[in-house]
This record gives sequence, C-alpha cells and structure tokens, in this order.
Amino acid sequence: MKLFSKIISFLFHPMLMPTLGLFFIFSAGTHLSYIPFEIKRLAYFIIFISSCLLPISLLPLFLQMKVIKSFRMETARERIFPVLTTGVFYFLGYFFLRRLNISPLIENFVLAILVAVLLAVGISFFWKISLHAIAVGGITATLAGMMFKYGVDLILLVSLMLVVSGLTATARLYLNAHSPSQVYVGYATGFIIVFLGVFLV
Repeated sequence: MKLFSKIISFLFHPMLMPTLGLFFIFSAGTHLSYIPFEIKRLAYFIIFISSCLLPISLLPLFLQMKVIKSFRMETARERIFPVLTTGVFYFLGYFFLRRLNISPLIENFVLAILVAVLLAVGISFFWKISLHAIAVGGITATLAGMMFKYGVDLILLVSLMLVVSGLTATARLYLNAHSPSQVYVGYATGFIIVFLGVFLV
C-alpha cells in the first residue's frame, strides 16, 4: 500500500497537473479541440516548462542552499520559497500565453493556478496545506467548469477525476504527509479558484 501511495503521489504530482489540465482542455470537444497542432504544441511546451521543468530544475539548488531539507519538503516552511518561485514561473507562462493569444480560457486556467499557488504560499507560513489536493481539485474544477460553460458532456472525465482525487487524497493521508483537514481545505481551495477562473471567462 505504501508503494502504491507513492506511485499515485508521483503520477498526480502538482507540477504535472497543469499539463494534464491543458490536455483535457484541448480534448474536451469544444472549439479549442480544433486549434492547429502547432499552436497546441507550443502551449504544451510553455505550460510544461513553466509549471514542471523550471521548478524541478531549482530543487537541487534549494537543497544545496539548505532552503529545503529534502525533496519531499515535509514542513510547511520548507515549501514557501520553492512554491513562490514556482509561482514566478507560472506568471512567466501566463505572460507568454497572453502574448500568443490562443484562448482566454487557457489564459484564465493558468491565471487561476497562479492565484492558487500564491494562496498556498501565504497559507504555508502557518499551515501545511496539501498541494496535491489543490492540484487535483483544480483539474476536476477545469472539467466541471467547461462542462457547465460550454454544455459538453464531460461526466465521464469528471467522474474519473473524482476517483483520482480520492486516490490522491488517500495516498497523501496514508503516507502521513497531511492531516484530513489539510487535504480537504486544499481540494476545496483548488476547486473553487480554478472553477471560477474557467467558468467566468
């Protein structure tokens, strides 16, 4: 069970969720599905670099500078600076996507994630909110928001993400990475912020 929990935590890591969210946006059957492949590829590149590759590349430096004690960042205080720099990279991603002018929905999706990240930074000064829960909650909200806004049938994907959310939350609890309240509040935070960002485009 411990190995399974670690695998789930890795597969649905917060740094991978924005790229998954973009995949869902492009695959939901809306007008965005017909965007040329070259534009989609560029959007994937920007999202993956800004939300995953750049933040990960700085972790060894943070470890060497003793900003973090391990890559697991087990305390709330350890997460502040890495998550803050991740927010900076998210902003850069948002800036470049705005320049591309692909879609207001995608721009709002990234902006909502940025808001959730910055809120997580503030909360981390005094409490260890679950970043995994924020992430899966945000992706679930992306699908739910698109379903209500565009009238597309995404029930199956929403149901799938609810199962993934349950598995991820259970994994974080089993690994003693968070308390139940940290997971619940994280999920609600990610869901509400991203749902509003997507639905109110």
